[in-house]
Amino acid sequence: MVATPHPDAPASDRRARRNVMVLVAAQAILGAQMPMFFTVGGLAGSTLAANPCWATLPISLIVLGSMCSATPLAALMQRYGRRSGFVVGALGGTAGAAIGAWGLMVASFPIFLLGSFLTGIYMSAQGFYRFAATDTATPEFRPKAISFVMAGGLLAAILGPQLVKVTAEGMAVPFFGTYLAIIVLNLVGMLLFILLDIPTPARPTADTPRGRSRMEMLREPRIAVAIICGTVSYALMNLVMTSSPLAVVGCGFTTANAADVVSAHVVAMFAPSFFTGHLIARYGAERVVGLGLAILAGAGVVALMGVELGHFFVALVLLGIGWNFGFIGATSMLTAAHAPEERGRIQGMNDFIVFGGVFVASLSSGGLMNCSGGSVEAGWQLVNLAMVPFLVLAGAALIWLMMRPQPA
Repeated sequence: MVATPHPDAPASDRRARRNVMVLVAAQAILGAQMPMFFTVGGLAGSTLAANPCWATLPISLIVLGSMCSATPLAALMQRYGRRSGFVVGALGGTAGAAIGAWGLMVASFPIFLLGSFLTGIYMSAQGFYRFAATDTATPEFRPKAISFVMAGGLLAAILGPQLVKVTAEGMAVPFFGTYLAIIVLNLVGMLLFILLDIPTPARPTADTPRGRSRMEMLREPRIAVAIICGTVSYALMNLVMTSSPLAVVGCGFTTANAADVVSAHVVAMFAPSFFTGHLIARYGAERVVGLGLAILAGAGVVALMGVELGHFFVALVLLGIGWNFGFIGATSMLTAAHAPEERGRIQGMNDFIVFGGVFVASLSSGGLMNCSGGSVEAGWQLVNLAMVPFLVLAGAALIWLMMRPQPA
């Protein structure tokens, strides 16, 4: 079923637009740490890990931390409001970066991994920015609100890699300065949430609608397919992106080249957000998700064509655009399929499943890249070939949903 407008839904979007502006700024400033982590995490891991197969484990631990904190953060925000959850996320990012810097300073891989795990608390909180954008929005504005907030990542895509270039080799311990910069980003960005104006959900009473259980919602076809497509879009993007800095450097290019490739990728992830919401409003979320899956497949094809720097740039740009359409489209499908009283359960469960898939993908990425082929080129090919079965799964689920008879 598709959720009907809540009786307390706003008549205008003035408050929603203000909240979107705050969340866009948070996505830009706080979100800059994510491309920084994904650029240097695998490279730092390769210098600390005894076995190169575990080079991308720090990134995997970030995602595991996100998966483990998604449900508690959703419950916290359902009870105490979005601001509380977002501040906790920024504190997690601060602690994670501080412990990661300590791990680099003492050359301890386990300590570095602990910092990565705590960083996942921030990554999980950032995932809720897109949901928070819809809390005070009318149904008509929700797809655009999601899209605008995601567009804030465009500034993060520019800021993050540039900070990596300035800080990665700026101190005696490689990448130590990068983690110090991440601490500053979290402390400064946290102040933005003072301006957030999202009401704390009312405490449930005996007469409050309880909504459906998690299992009941998972049996809703639109919700199930939205979760499948969102998980596949995010997991495959992470699978390829996690390996790309290792592949770029392993093919003879520099760390700065790898940062530029990641920067182009993250720009491509968020730049389409300026019009993704309009496309969803005009053509429907399902068609936009389908287009995203097709573009992800195109990214894999380009990556398999060669390992020149141009191949990396084009493949990672397509990967970012495909993620944007697939993930924002799936989020829009999900938010239209549940009632306000169900949002804590379904949003937490959705992100738990999504980040669970991303964790498996990031964990697999290092093994496929470093330990499954005889060369860097062979490992890179295996990473991209691994996309095929999951794209088939998501595509088949989406086609099945679109062919089902629609309820009156």
